[in-house]
Amino acid sequence: MVRDILRMGDPRLLERSREVMPGDWPALATLLADMRETMRARDGAGLAAPQIGVRLRVVIFGVERNARYPDAEPVPWTELVNPVITPLDTAIEEGWEGCLSVPGLRGVVPRHAHIRYRGLDPQGRVIEREASGFHARVVQHECDHLDGILYPMRMRDLARLGFTDVLFPDSAVIDE
Repeated sequence: MVRDILRMGDPRLLERSREVMPGDWPALATLLADMRETMRARDGAGLAAPQIGVRLRVVIFGVERNARYPDAEPVPWTELVNPVITPLDTAIEEGWEGCLSVPGLRGVVPRHAHIRYRGLDPQGRVIEREASGFHARVVQHECDHLDGILYPMRMRDLARLGFTDVLFPDSAVIDE
C-alpha cells in the first residue's frame, strides 16, 4: 500500500526511532512492502520508516535509474533493519540532496565520503558493506531520518538550498 509521506514541519520527523525488537518482526514484512510501494510511487532513492509515521529503525534504498538523480551511480537494493554507520576516514564530500519529506527543494549537504554500514536484512541475516559516493550519501541520508535529522539540518550554508525547478531549470530532475 502506498502510504502518505510526512513532510518537514511534522514533529514526528524529529523524533528518534526505536530499534526493531523481536516482537516487531512479524509486522516487518507488511511495513517493508508498504515502504517499497511508497518509495517507487514517489520515485525515491530511499525511504525511512519514520517518513511514513513508523518510529522503527528501518530503511530501504536502491537506485538503478532515477529521474530525480539522473547522474547518480547505481546503489544496490537494500532493506536494512537497525542500521549502524561507521565512517572509514575523515574525508567529507558536499553534494546535492533532495528528500521526499522536503518536496521541491534541494540543498548541498556535507557527508562522510567513505562509510561502512551494518544491519539486518528482513530475514535477520547480517548485512555489512562499505560504500562511497552516492551510495554512501543515500545510506547516511536515510539513517539520519532514524535520528530525527532532515538534510537541511546538516547544511552548512542555507544559501545553497533552493527549489529544484529554479536550481536545475533545464534538467529532467523532478521533485514533488
